[in-house]
Amino acid sequence: MLYLRYVIAAWNLIVFLLYGIDKLKATKKFSRISEFSLIVCAILTGGLGATVGMIVFNHKTKKPKFRFFVPLSLGIWLYVYYYIL
Repeated sequence: MLYLRYVIAAWNLIVFLLYGIDKLKATKKFSRISEFSLIVCAILTGGLGATVGMIVFNHKTKKPKFRFFVPLSLGIWLYVYYYIL
């Protein structure tokens, strides 16, 4: 059980960094991480990292699909984490 918590925490850190890397790539005009990949990473237990990444880096905050799916994934995983784990 404790191991799973570390894995989820590490994944959220990775997702947070992905949002930061994508923001950096956007400002430098480099090839970007696809929106699909960012949303899927958020859905796969990375909702907290994605939410914090959106806020800290001010990235993808105006896109409707991110404003819907990222908080939704955070809510789902908080529910799962609290009631199942």
